Amino acid sequence: MCSSAIVLSVMVGVICYLPIPAFSSLSPNYRPIIGIVAQENLPSDPHAQGSSYIAASYVKYLEAAGARVVPLRINRTKEEYTKLFYSINGLLLPGGDVDLENSQFGRVSRIFYDLAIKANDASDYFPIWGTCQGFQEMTVLTSGKNLLTLTDTKAIALPLTFTSVGPNSRLFKSFPKDLLHALTTENITSNFHKWSLTLQNFTRNMKLKRFYKILSTSTDGHKEFISTMEAHRYPFYAVQWHPEKSQFEWIEKSGMVHTTTAVDAAYYTARFFVNEARRNHHRFANKIEEEKSLIYNYSPVFTSLESIFVQNYYFD
Repeated sequence: MCSSAIVLSVMVGVICYLPIPAFSSLSPNYRPIIGIVAQENLPSDPHAQGSSYIAASYVKYLEAAGARVVPLRINRTKEEYTKLFYSINGLLLPGGDVDLENSQFGRVSRIFYDLAIKANDASDYFPIWGTCQGFQEMTVLTSGKNLLTLTDTKAIALPLTFTSVGPNSRLFKSFPKDLLHALTTENITSNFHKWSLTLQNFTRNMKLKRFYKILSTSTDGHKEFISTMEAHRYPFYAVQWHPEKSQFEWIEKSGMVHTTTAVDAAYYTARFFVNEARRNHHRFANKIEEEKSLIYNYSPVFTSLESIFVQNYYFD
């Protein structure tokens, strides 16, 4: 029998996990601030300015659920990132197209991931959310390897196939039942990726198996891949699909879905994650530092209705 006080171990084929750290006795933080990691500009972006960007849809996605955003710009020192970590209440790793292992995006993600592990181990509840590229980055950070496989998923909307633990997971258990049903029966999750973590590669890697539980899978018709997962004992969540696109991106392209159920699913994922961030009580040293750090200091640039990102924030 596994005790809640036992550290991660494997005995007679049974994996025992520490529980998620207990909810702080402090009241919820109703002014959560979430950091979004910037990434190197896309070479194909004619609107690019400076060295990095964040798609505005990720900012709106969090703001719509009641959070504020701090951009985590690249090319800063570890000391600067550490200070920011203890000023924000959660982290979002967005979609994009950079090298997961050798980019500044990967470097910054690793710093915050390691800080989050240490914080949660010390009962300092700090959540992380990864979308698409962010999902993939989290698999690399956890396993120490790039285990991704090419799939035919560049622009396609798919349903989710829930695992036995999916509907009652931390992420999905508060979703309305009719919305859970829609996620499994309608093509409402937008996929814009060519790399995926297959079910086979996940199950072969013990680091991933011990760290994450699979909530849902999807398929391109030939390969089954992980579409949603959450960590066993950390408040870490990842989706290979794009909930934010249904609400805030408008390119007319296969895979883009703006149905009511798709928008509802997007909102409930954001609502869940922002509620997780409300359990954290990090704060800036003073109001001046807070105000200088917020995304409000930057103006999004309208690219085009034919762009994969309608608006981008550019930095540096």
